[in-house]
Amino acid sequence: MRIRALVVEAKDAPFELQEIEIAEPGPGEVLVRIAASGVCHTDAITRAGDMPMPFPCVLGHEGSGTVEEVGPGVTAVAPGDKVIIGWPSCGECRNCLDGQPRYCLRTGEALVSGRRFKGPLAGSSAYSRNGKPLNGHFFGQSSFATHSVALADAVVKVPNDVPLDLLGPLACGLATGAGAVLNEARPRLGDSILVVGVGAVGLAAIMAARNSGVTRILAADVHDSRLDLASEFGATHTINSRSGDLVAEVAKITGGTVDFAFDCTGVIPVIETLARTVGMLGTLVLIGGAPAGASFSLDHLTTLWGKRVVGVLGGGGRSGQLIPGLVDLHRQGRFPFDRLVEYYEMDQIEQALEDSKSGKVIKPILRMPR
Repeated sequence: MRIRALVVEAKDAPFELQEIEIAEPGPGEVLVRIAASGVCHTDAITRAGDMPMPFPCVLGHEGSGTVEEVGPGVTAVAPGDKVIIGWPSCGECRNCLDGQPRYCLRTGEALVSGRRFKGPLAGSSAYSRNGKPLNGHFFGQSSFATHSVALADAVVKVPNDVPLDLLGPLACGLATGAGAVLNEARPRLGDSILVVGVGAVGLAAIMAARNSGVTRILAADVHDSRLDLASEFGATHTINSRSGDLVAEVAKITGGTVDFAFDCTGVIPVIETLARTVGMLGTLVLIGGAPAGASFSLDHLTTLWGKRVVGVLGGGGRSGQLIPGLVDLHRQGRFPFDRLVEYYEMDQIEQALEDSKSGKVIKPILRMPR
Protein backbone atom coordinates (compact mmCIF):
# COMPACT_ATOMS: atom_id res chain seq x y z
CA MET A 1 0.00 0.00 0.00
CA ARG A 2 1.06 3.59 -0.55
CA ILE A 3 1.74 5.72 2.51
CA ARG A 4 3.24 9.11 3.33
CA ALA A 5 6.55 9.34 5.12
CA LEU A 6 9.28 11.83 6.00
CA VAL A 7 12.38 10.74 4.11
CA VAL A 8 15.96 11.88 4.78
CA GLU A 9 17.94 11.44 1.56
CA ALA A 10 21.46 11.95 2.95
CA LYS A 11 23.41 13.12 5.97
CA ASP A 12 22.17 16.57 7.11
CA ALA A 13 19.50 16.62 4.38
CA PRO A 14 16.03 17.97 5.23
CA PHE A 15 13.05 15.78 6.03
CA GLU A 16 10.99 15.49 2.84
CA LEU A 17 7.33 14.46 2.88
CA GLN A 18 7.03 11.78 0.19
CA GLU A 19 4.76 9.00 -0.97
CA ILE A 20 6.37 5.59 -0.53
CA GLU A 21 5.22 1.98 -0.41
CA ILE A 22 4.92 -0.31 2.59
CA ALA A 23 4.56 -4.10 2.45
CA GLU A 24 2.04 -6.23 4.27
CA PRO A 25 3.22 -7.44 7.69
CA GLY A 26 5.18 -10.67 7.55
CA PRO A 27 5.33 -13.49 10.11
CA GLY A 28 5.46 -12.07 13.64
CA GLU A 29 4.78 -8.51 12.43
CA VAL A 30 1.97 -5.97 12.64
CA LEU A 31 0.94 -3.02 10.50
CA VAL A 32 0.25 0.03 12.67
CA ARG A 33 -1.53 3.16 11.50
CA ILE A 34 0.48 5.85 13.27
CA ALA A 35 -1.52 8.43 15.19
CA ALA A 36 1.48 10.47 16.36
CA SER A 37 5.20 10.21 16.91
CA GLY A 38 7.39 12.06 19.38
CA VAL A 39 10.33 14.04 18.03
CA CYS A 40 13.52 13.13 19.87
CA HIS A 41 17.14 14.32 19.99
CA THR A 42 18.10 10.89 18.65
CA ASP A 43 16.27 11.63 15.38
CA ALA A 44 18.32 14.82 15.01
CA ILE A 45 21.70 13.22 15.72
CA THR A 46 20.90 10.31 13.40
CA ARG A 47 20.22 12.72 10.56
CA ALA A 48 23.54 14.37 11.43
CA GLY A 49 25.36 11.04 11.01
CA ASP A 50 26.06 10.30 14.68
CA MET A 51 24.13 7.03 14.46
CA PRO A 52 25.03 4.51 11.73
CA MET A 53 21.60 4.45 10.04
CA PRO A 54 22.03 4.16 6.26
CA PHE A 55 20.53 6.82 3.98
CA PRO A 56 18.05 7.42 2.40
CA CYS A 57 15.83 6.46 5.32
CA VAL A 58 12.67 7.00 7.31
CA LEU A 59 13.31 7.92 10.97
CA GLY A 60 10.97 8.32 13.96
CA HIS A 61 11.01 6.05 17.00
CA GLU A 62 8.33 7.23 19.42
CA GLY A 63 5.23 6.06 17.62
CA SER A 64 1.75 5.26 18.87
CA GLY A 65 -1.19 4.14 16.79
CA THR A 66 -3.75 1.47 15.95
CA VAL A 67 -3.07 -2.03 14.69
CA GLU A 68 -4.58 -2.38 11.20
CA GLU A 69 -3.30 -5.80 10.18
CA VAL A 70 -1.38 -8.68 11.74
CA GLY A 71 0.98 -11.09 10.07
CA PRO A 72 1.02 -14.88 10.28
CA GLY A 73 1.42 -16.27 13.77
CA VAL A 74 0.48 -13.07 15.63
CA THR A 75 -2.02 -13.63 18.45
CA ALA A 76 -1.01 -11.16 21.19
CA VAL A 77 -2.60 -8.17 19.40
CA ALA A 78 -5.42 -7.79 16.91
CA PRO A 79 -6.68 -5.18 14.43
CA GLY A 80 -8.19 -2.27 16.31
CA ASP A 81 -5.84 -2.50 19.31
CA LYS A 82 -4.28 0.77 20.47
CA VAL A 83 -0.53 0.40 20.89
CA ILE A 84 2.78 2.07 21.60
CA ILE A 85 5.67 0.69 19.56
CA GLY A 86 8.44 -0.31 21.95
CA TRP A 87 12.06 -1.29 21.28
CA PRO A 88 12.73 -4.44 19.22
CA SER A 89 14.88 -7.26 20.57
CA CYS A 90 15.89 -10.75 19.48
CA GLY A 91 14.36 -12.51 22.49
CA GLU A 92 17.04 -15.21 22.37
CA CYS A 93 20.38 -13.75 23.53
CA ARG A 94 21.70 -13.88 27.10
CA ASN A 95 20.50 -10.39 28.00
CA CYS A 96 17.03 -10.87 26.54
CA LEU A 97 16.64 -14.14 28.44
CA ASP A 98 17.78 -12.36 31.61
CA GLY A 99 14.88 -9.91 31.23
CA GLN A 100 16.99 -7.07 29.81
CA PRO A 101 15.86 -6.75 26.17
CA ARG A 102 16.94 -3.10 26.04
CA TYR A 103 20.48 -4.50 26.09
CA CYS A 104 19.85 -7.15 23.47
CA LEU A 105 23.17 -8.26 22.00
CA ARG A 106 21.74 -7.48 18.56
CA THR A 107 20.59 -3.97 19.48
CA GLY A 108 22.68 -2.31 16.78
CA GLU A 109 21.03 -4.37 14.03
CA ALA A 110 17.60 -3.97 15.60
CA LEU A 111 17.74 -0.19 15.85
CA VAL A 112 19.79 1.20 12.97
CA SER A 113 20.48 -1.39 10.27
CA GLY A 114 17.63 -0.04 8.14
CA ARG A 115 16.33 -3.56 7.63
CA ARG A 116 14.39 -6.28 9.40
CA PHE A 117 16.85 -8.02 11.69
CA LYS A 118 15.13 -11.31 12.59
CA GLY A 119 12.57 -13.77 11.28
CA PRO A 120 12.15 -15.25 7.80
CA LEU A 121 12.29 -11.77 6.20
CA ALA A 122 15.54 -10.72 7.93
CA GLY A 123 17.68 -8.47 5.76
CA SER A 124 14.74 -7.05 3.80
CA SER A 125 12.84 -3.79 4.22
CA ALA A 126 9.07 -3.37 4.40
CA TYR A 127 9.57 0.11 2.93
CA SER A 128 10.21 0.90 -0.72
CA ARG A 129 10.10 3.77 -3.20
CA ASN A 130 9.50 3.38 -6.91
CA GLY A 131 10.03 -0.35 -6.56
CA LYS A 132 13.41 -0.02 -4.80
CA PRO A 133 14.00 -0.84 -1.11
CA LEU A 134 14.13 2.12 1.27
CA ASN A 135 15.89 2.01 4.64
CA GLY A 136 13.38 1.85 7.48
CA HIS A 137 12.73 -0.12 10.68
CA PHE A 138 14.49 2.64 12.66
CA PHE A 139 14.28 1.44 16.27
CA GLY A 140 12.00 -1.20 14.81
CA GLN A 141 9.38 1.27 13.61
CA SER A 142 10.30 4.33 11.44
CA SER A 143 7.24 6.12 12.77
CA PHE A 144 7.69 9.41 10.90
CA ALA A 145 5.12 7.95 8.54
CA THR A 146 1.41 7.34 8.36
CA HIS A 147 1.99 3.59 8.79
CA SER A 148 4.66 1.36 10.28
CA VAL A 149 5.51 -2.33 10.12
CA ALA A 150 6.74 -3.43 13.55
CA LEU A 151 7.47 -6.65 15.38
CA ALA A 152 4.41 -7.84 17.27
CA ASP A 153 6.52 -8.67 20.33
CA ALA A 154 7.67 -5.04 20.51
CA VAL A 155 4.27 -3.33 20.61
CA VAL A 156 2.51 -2.61 23.90
CA LYS A 157 -1.28 -2.46 24.15
CA VAL A 158 -2.71 0.57 25.95
CA PRO A 159 -6.19 1.33 27.34
CA ASN A 160 -8.72 2.90 24.99
CA ASP A 161 -9.39 5.80 27.35
CA VAL A 162 -5.82 7.18 27.17
CA PRO A 163 -5.24 9.83 24.44
CA LEU A 164 -3.31 7.92 21.78
CA ASP A 165 -1.68 11.04 20.30
CA LEU A 166 0.07 11.66 23.62
CA LEU A 167 1.66 8.28 24.27
CA GLY A 168 4.47 7.88 21.71
CA PRO A 169 7.22 9.51 23.81
CA LEU A 170 6.77 6.74 26.37
CA ALA A 171 8.53 4.48 23.84
CA CYS A 172 11.88 6.22 24.26
CA GLY A 173 12.59 9.70 25.69
CA LEU A 174 10.28 9.76 28.69
CA ALA A 175 10.80 6.07 29.39
CA THR A 176 14.56 6.63 29.31
CA GLY A 177 14.48 9.26 32.03
CA ALA A 178 11.92 7.54 34.21
CA GLY A 179 13.39 4.07 33.74
CA ALA A 180 16.89 5.29 34.58
CA VAL A 181 15.57 6.14 38.04
CA LEU A 182 13.03 3.37 38.63
CA ASN A 183 14.66 0.43 36.80
CA GLU A 184 18.39 1.15 36.87
CA ALA A 185 19.31 3.40 39.81
CA ARG A 186 16.53 2.23 42.16
CA PRO A 187 17.36 4.81 44.87
CA ARG A 188 16.57 3.95 48.47
CA LEU A 189 14.48 5.85 50.98
CA GLY A 190 16.36 8.99 51.99
CA ASP A 191 18.75 9.03 49.02
CA SER A 192 19.61 12.19 47.09
CA ILE A 193 19.75 12.60 43.33
CA LEU A 194 20.94 15.29 40.94
CA VAL A 195 19.54 15.60 37.42
CA VAL A 196 21.49 17.78 34.99
CA GLY A 197 19.68 18.88 31.84
CA VAL A 198 15.96 19.11 32.53
CA GLY A 199 14.45 18.69 29.10
CA ALA A 200 11.97 15.89 28.48
CA VAL A 201 14.30 13.12 29.66
CA GLY A 202 15.47 15.00 32.76
CA LEU A 203 11.97 16.06 33.77
CA ALA A 204 10.80 12.46 33.37
CA ALA A 205 13.59 11.42 35.73
CA ILE A 206 12.46 14.02 38.25
CA MET A 207 8.83 12.90 38.04
CA ALA A 208 9.96 9.30 38.54
CA ALA A 209 12.11 10.26 41.54
CA ARG A 210 9.08 11.93 43.10
CA ASN A 211 7.39 8.51 42.94
CA SER A 212 10.26 6.94 44.90
CA GLY A 213 11.67 7.33 48.40
CA VAL A 214 14.20 9.99 47.36
CA THR A 215 14.10 12.96 49.75
CA ARG A 216 16.41 15.39 47.94
CA ILE A 217 15.89 15.93 44.22
CA LEU A 218 18.31 18.48 42.76
CA ALA A 219 17.83 19.83 39.22
CA ALA A 220 20.45 21.75 37.26
CA ASP A 221 20.08 23.52 33.93
CA VAL A 222 21.04 26.78 32.22
CA HIS A 223 17.41 27.85 31.62
CA ASP A 224 15.46 29.27 34.58
CA SER A 225 12.16 28.44 32.85
CA ARG A 226 13.06 24.75 32.83
CA LEU A 227 14.18 24.90 36.44
CA ASP A 228 10.80 26.36 37.34
CA LEU A 229 9.17 23.36 35.66
CA ALA A 230 11.50 21.02 37.51
CA SER A 231 10.32 22.50 40.80
CA GLU A 232 6.70 21.98 39.80
CA PHE A 233 7.40 18.34 38.93
CA GLY A 234 9.17 17.48 42.16
CA ALA A 235 12.65 19.01 42.40
CA THR A 236 13.37 20.11 45.97
CA HIS A 237 16.32 22.29 44.91
CA THR A 238 17.35 23.93 41.62
CA ILE A 239 20.72 25.16 40.37
CA ASN A 240 21.39 27.42 37.39
CA SER A 241 24.67 25.91 36.28
CA ARG A 242 25.38 28.80 33.94
CA SER A 243 25.63 31.27 36.81
CA GLY A 244 26.81 29.01 39.63
CA ASP A 245 29.47 26.39 40.37
CA LEU A 246 27.67 23.05 40.18
CA VAL A 247 29.97 21.17 42.55
CA ALA A 248 29.94 23.97 45.14
CA GLU A 249 26.15 24.39 44.93
CA VAL A 250 25.59 20.66 45.42
CA ALA A 251 27.91 20.68 48.44
CA LYS A 252 26.01 23.66 49.88
CA ILE A 253 22.67 21.86 49.54
CA THR A 254 23.69 18.34 50.63
CA GLY A 255 26.67 19.01 52.86
CA GLY A 256 28.83 17.01 50.46
CA THR A 257 27.77 14.92 47.48
CA VAL A 258 24.71 13.15 46.04
CA ASP A 259 23.98 9.45 45.91
CA PHE A 260 23.04 9.52 42.21
CA ALA A 261 23.84 12.04 39.48
CA PHE A 262 22.05 11.72 36.13
CA ASP A 263 23.49 13.31 33.00
CA CYS A 264 20.81 14.10 30.43
CA THR A 265 22.97 16.41 28.30
CA GLY A 266 25.59 14.26 26.58
CA VAL A 267 27.99 17.23 26.94
CA ILE A 268 31.43 15.93 27.89
CA PRO A 269 32.61 18.84 30.13
CA VAL A 270 29.29 18.61 31.96
CA ILE A 271 29.75 14.87 32.54
CA GLU A 272 33.27 15.39 33.90
CA THR A 273 32.02 18.07 36.29
CA LEU A 274 29.00 16.01 37.26
CA ALA A 275 31.24 13.11 38.27
CA ARG A 276 32.67 15.32 41.02
CA THR A 277 29.23 15.67 42.62
CA VAL A 278 29.07 11.91 43.28
CA GLY A 279 30.75 10.63 46.43
CA MET A 280 31.93 7.31 47.80
CA LEU A 281 29.57 4.49 46.72
CA GLY A 282 27.64 7.02 44.66
CA THR A 283 26.60 6.45 41.05
CA LEU A 284 27.03 8.55 37.92
CA VAL A 285 24.25 7.63 35.49
CA LEU A 286 24.70 8.44 31.80
CA ILE A 287 21.48 8.98 29.83
CA GLY A 288 22.11 11.77 27.31
CA GLY A 289 23.52 10.88 23.90
CA ALA A 290 26.93 12.38 23.11
CA PRO A 291 28.34 12.81 19.57
CA ALA A 292 29.86 9.74 17.95
CA GLY A 293 33.39 9.05 19.17
CA ALA A 294 33.09 11.23 22.28
CA SER A 295 35.03 10.19 25.38
CA PHE A 296 35.50 11.53 28.89
CA SER A 297 37.97 11.10 31.73
CA LEU A 298 37.54 10.61 35.47
CA ASP A 299 39.85 11.10 38.41
CA HIS A 300 41.14 7.62 39.19
CA LEU A 301 41.50 7.84 42.96
CA THR A 302 38.04 9.19 43.78
CA THR A 303 36.49 6.77 41.30
CA LEU A 304 38.38 3.89 42.92
CA TRP A 305 36.66 4.69 46.22
CA GLY A 306 33.48 2.92 45.26
CA LYS A 307 32.14 5.33 42.65
CA ARG A 308 30.06 3.68 39.94
CA VAL A 309 29.42 4.77 36.37
CA VAL A 310 26.34 3.30 34.66
CA GLY A 311 25.06 3.80 31.12
CA VAL A 312 21.33 3.45 30.47
CA LEU A 313 19.62 2.52 27.21
CA GLY A 314 15.94 3.34 26.88
CA GLY A 315 15.29 3.17 30.61
CA GLY A 316 16.24 -0.49 30.93
CA GLY A 317 13.76 -3.20 31.80
CA ARG A 318 11.09 -4.38 29.37
CA SER A 319 8.70 -2.29 27.30
CA GLY A 320 5.83 -4.45 28.56
CA GLN A 321 6.73 -3.54 32.14
CA LEU A 322 7.92 0.05 31.85
CA ILE A 323 5.40 1.56 29.44
CA PRO A 324 2.18 0.29 31.10
CA GLY A 325 3.55 1.37 34.48
CA LEU A 326 4.13 4.91 33.23
CA VAL A 327 0.68 4.96 31.60
CA ASP A 328 -0.87 4.01 34.93
CA LEU A 329 1.13 6.67 36.79
CA HIS A 330 -0.07 9.24 34.26
CA ARG A 331 -3.70 8.20 34.65
CA GLN A 332 -3.30 8.59 38.42
CA GLY A 333 -1.87 12.12 38.02
CA ARG A 334 1.57 11.04 39.25
CA PHE A 335 3.44 11.35 35.94
CA PRO A 336 1.96 14.46 34.24
CA PHE A 337 4.10 14.41 31.13
CA ASP A 338 1.24 15.85 29.05
CA ARG A 339 2.32 19.25 30.35
CA LEU A 340 5.58 18.95 28.41
CA VAL A 341 3.99 18.38 25.01
CA GLU A 342 3.42 20.61 21.99
CA TYR A 343 1.77 19.18 18.86
CA TYR A 344 2.87 19.76 15.25
CA GLU A 345 1.58 18.60 11.92
CA MET A 346 3.61 16.11 9.91
CA ASP A 347 5.02 18.74 7.53
CA GLN A 348 6.17 20.93 10.46
CA ILE A 349 8.96 18.61 11.58
CA GLU A 350 11.77 21.08 10.92
CA GLN A 351 10.00 23.66 13.10
CA ALA A 352 9.47 21.03 15.78
CA LEU A 353 13.19 20.19 15.80
CA GLU A 354 14.15 23.87 15.91
CA ASP A 355 11.75 24.61 18.77
CA SER A 356 13.11 21.64 20.71
CA LYS A 357 16.73 22.67 20.14
CA SER A 358 16.07 26.26 21.23
CA GLY A 359 14.27 25.17 24.37
CA LYS A 360 11.00 26.77 23.30
CA VAL A 361 9.27 23.38 23.49
CA ILE A 362 10.11 20.51 25.83
CA LYS A 363 8.58 17.62 23.88
CA PRO A 364 7.33 18.04 20.30
CA ILE A 365 4.94 15.44 18.91
CA LEU A 366 4.04 15.06 15.22
CA ARG A 367 0.43 14.23 14.48
CA MET A 368 0.00 12.14 11.37
CA PRO A 369 -2.77 12.90 8.84
CA ARG A 370 -5.90 10.90 9.54
